[in-house]
Amino acid sequence: MRFYGRKRELTQLKKLISSDDMLMGLIYGRRRIGKSELVKQAIKESGIKSIFYECRQVTEESNVQSMCEVLSDVLGLPKLGYMKAEEIIDYIFKLSKEESIVFVLDEYPYLRENVKGLDSIIQALVDKYRDKSKLKLIVLGSYVEVMKSLLKESNPLYGRTDLVIDLKQMDYYESALFYPNMTYEDKVRIYSVFGGVPYYNRLVDDKKSVKENVIELVASPGARLENEVSTYLNSEISKIVNANEVFEALAKGFSKFSDILSQSHVSSSPTLADVLDKLMKMEVVEKKAPINDEKSKKKSGYYICDNLSLFYYRYIFKYSSQLKIMDPEVFYDKYIDKDFEEFYIPLRFEEICVQYLIRQNRLGVMDPVIEKIGKYYYDDPKTKTNGEFDVVTLDEKGYVFYEAKFRKKKTSKEVIETEISQVKSTGLYCYKYVFFSRAGFTAKETEDIKFIKLDQMF
Repeated sequence: MRFYGRKRELTQLKKLISSDDMLMGLIYGRRRIGKSELVKQAIKESGIKSIFYECRQVTEESNVQSMCEVLSDVLGLPKLGYMKAEEIIDYIFKLSKEESIVFVLDEYPYLRENVKGLDSIIQALVDKYRDKSKLKLIVLGSYVEVMKSLLKESNPLYGRTDLVIDLKQMDYYESALFYPNMTYEDKVRIYSVFGGVPYYNRLVDDKKSVKENVIELVASPGARLENEVSTYLNSEISKIVNANEVFEALAKGFSKFSDILSQSHVSSSPTLADVLDKLMKMEVVEKKAPINDEKSKKKSGYYICDNLSLFYYRYIFKYSSQLKIMDPEVFYDKYIDKDFEEFYIPLRFEEICVQYLIRQNRLGVMDPVIEKIGKYYYDDPKTKTNGEFDVVTLDEKGYVFYEAKFRKKKTSKEVIETEISQVKSTGLYCYKYVFFSRAGFTAKETEDIKFIKLDQMF
């Protein structure tokens, strides 16, 4: 299976693996994000001997016995009889005195919950063999809170990690590498549904249409990912009803705390705050504040940042009863198609445009360098109203306004002039205006008006 993207993280890992020193790496991120595949690819490209063990939710003894079997298979050793985690891990450290070995503990929290004082055990072994061994110990975990706790000053492993990777979803560009045969427009559509989770993107068949992929993977009874979102939430949140209520409100477009509270049936403000906090830690919801008033709680909003979760709650969860009794194609045409094209995709396209700007900024293409990017809050003195512009950047010259158009028609001079006039009427001064367009433009660029077409983004 071909490996896509993750160039920066791959470089970091290969550097760690190829060192002659004893080093420890810690990688965490939500499930399905590609942690294991990243490490396997780094090991493959480095050619270093490795022991990869996936921890299980069983007793210490069962885990150790399984670890012994893996060790015997990889190193061609006779059957090992260790019974304690400390004993076998110590043995692996000793083995790597003469040659470099990569030892991976995948889903470390499972082993940790069944081995008393495991953090302290590993800390003691790391300290003991730091100058004697060439072992590369890499610890992976999907329970983000548990993994982050290993980095706290109060934890025995504090200060022992040489590399920490918080693995996030891929952006639209890297995700599109999984389905190269699709048109640029369909790449936008597919990313808007499945986001940047490698596991989901591997399931996409780029020889089929967007509609066919959505039906086969999400929008049909028994689809591969039909219960993916609910399963993920259930594994992390005890009171799933509250999470469902919050997601439904967010999927309808309510973003302010007070609006979410009134639209959902969550019992109280503290309960809502707790649910939102958990969803943010799971990285399916994010809190955004306008770049011109970042400290304002009133102007901050909550948004679903995981595309599959947003799609699921907007279409699948909402119409789950209908889905069970309808033909999938009829269901798609009735409950998804129109809203998906006219509302859902244009909103997701805005986020893709933000990702494009961040990607260009990191590549050193943007001049001047973007220092802030996000929403801009304004008060309109003429109409005595307020609102937000979705994509605005700030650099050393000032503000730049961006508008994303995912329409069939080319963006005209009249549309551009109207947009700019509306921005100016709010009192926001921008030294440049940039327009993204799916279909292209009938207008011409000027010194302060620039265009970006869809093909430029890929």
